Amino acid sequence: MSAQGAKPGRRTDGYATAVVLRLYVAGNAPNSAQAVANLEAICREYLNGAHDLEIIDVLEHPQRAMAAGILVTPTLSKLYPLPTAQVVGNLSDTSRVLLAIGIGSQAHE
Repeated sequence: MSAQGAKPGRRTDGYATAVVLRLYVAGNAPNSAQAVANLEAICREYLNGAHDLEIIDVLEHPQRAMAAGILVTPTLSKLYPLPTAQVVGNLSDTSRVLLAIGIGSQAHE
């Protein structure tokens, strides 16, 4: 599930990536677990594999969260394509997540 080492915009299998996402979670906290499940469902339904998703546990890697300015978990960051965007919370509001990752208006047509 981790995309560590992948260049933004490129998947490790050589195909172009539509969206590069990073989800910051706090271990197995209920909201974090729910955010992971919600995001995986959204990716499966709307992105059809055209994404790179990296999940960062801030309890194991606090320096990565600090470097990215993450103060609250769970936080989803869309890194590519630009502009970047963030969504905080358990990602249960699918339309808000889709809007943040840039496919909000297309998904509901």
